[in-house]
Amino acid sequence: MEQKVKPIPEGYHTITPGLVIKDGARAIEFYKKAFDATEIYRMDSPSGALIHAELKIGDSHFMLGSEKHEHPGHDESCAKSPSELKGTTVNFYLYVEDSDAAFKSAVKAGGQAMGEMQEMFWGDRIGNIRDPFGYLWTFATHKVDVTPEEMKERATQIARPAEAANARR
Repeated sequence: MEQKVKPIPEGYHTITPGLVIKDGARAIEFYKKAFDATEIYRMDSPSGALIHAELKIGDSHFMLGSEKHEHPGHDESCAKSPSELKGTTVNFYLYVEDSDAAFKSAVKAGGQAMGEMQEMFWGDRIGNIRDPFGYLWTFATHKVDVTPEEMKERATQIARPAEAANARR
């Protein structure tokens, strides 16, 4: 009897991000070192340039592709890397057991710290980095369960000093 193919492959989630990268091979090595990513699959062109790769961090897969490659259905206007855009519109929020350790590891591997680690009003301890390819990553460890009402009150308490400082200007 023929087995039915699952519409979402085993181990994948409904949304799987795909990153466009200028230097795919270097990015794969960075993500392995900085985020303990596992390389699942990789396809290089005959010239050795990355066409497509799939990596996994924790229980989540993500894909990488070079910003310019010959691929049916894609042309140069299809997607651009942060280096081509001079910025990114994407921030990856990565839950980990120890956000402080993950943050330090990513910075040591070549990520740029975007401020200090901090406790957030929604109950997470976070730190942000920009990877060498222009993408933003937030490392988070959930520390406190906060109800929507508590979250609103905590956010209001944070906003009051900022509003007072702005009023004095």
